[in-house]
Amino acid sequence: MGVRQLARAKVNLSLKVLGRRHDGYHELESLVTFAAIADRLEVAPGEPGRVRVSGPFADAIRGPNILERALDVLRQQGIDLSGQAIGLEKNLPVAAGLGGGSADAAALLRMARALHPERAEDPLWHDLARRLGADVPVCFADRPALMRGSGDELYRLSPGSPGPDLLPAVLANPRVALATERVFAALNAPAFDGARRLGVPQAPLRSREDLFDHMRAVGNDLERPAQALEPVIATVKAALLARQGCRVAAMSGSGPTCFGIFSREDQAAAAAADLRRHWPHWWVVATELDDVAAP
Repeated sequence: MGVRQLARAKVNLSLKVLGRRHDGYHELESLVTFAAIADRLEVAPGEPGRVRVSGPFADAIRGPNILERALDVLRQQGIDLSGQAIGLEKNLPVAAGLGGGSADAAALLRMARALHPERAEDPLWHDLARRLGADVPVCFADRPALMRGSGDELYRLSPGSPGPDLLPAVLANPRVALATERVFAALNAPAFDGARRLGVPQAPLRSREDLFDHMRAVGNDLERPAQALEPVIATVKAALLARQGCRVAAMSGSGPTCFGIFSREDQAAAAAADLRRHWPHWWVVATELDDVAAP
């Protein structure tokens, strides 16, 4: 019997870039949540070898897969999965601002932890996530969070009871890949001076209206440089905002994927269908996001 994990799409509800750090990373503040749409990862006893990739976006992966790097990092810690067959169903677009590769690596770490229960409480898992990339720690936690630093400082948001509410949403990608490095280069952020601008909320968000107000006030600092590189992003965002029931729309991460949050699930489904009719070459899905508002 194999071990399976979902690698859910990461969505940045807001994102501030506070500056360029001396270690080459950028100092960030971001309110992060996760969507129901996901890559699927499985580790099962079988013929070992390279990571086997399937799914609609399998052909978009170029060069070494981050999962292979994650396997190397695990081996260095004495966690060897070489006797396992690893399969990745790639359902999320690549270089899309949804943290797909980071979510895949995080899911592999969670599966390795499940296969080694004697080390489940070992602090090494968070350290390994940090080594693999800025988005991997929050994807490893797989729950809404305030993210700071280079992505390594996480502040958990309390879900409602018995579980978090869900936000009806639509994700739309114009099927262009946009490398994170290009967007940060276009941003040309100044050196980080150690001061925080408090882009993330310092008090709990008590309602969806609080969330929408926060998103409109803070925005995403990477949206402007991403649009300069790929002007179609503005078209995607405007198309979402024009659909009935859309309360707020923004770009996620470094783009180009944009998302809209809707009042009702049926409005999100209708909007996704309408967008696919008007722009049949876009990748468009109706989904749900974990709510970040406190109960």
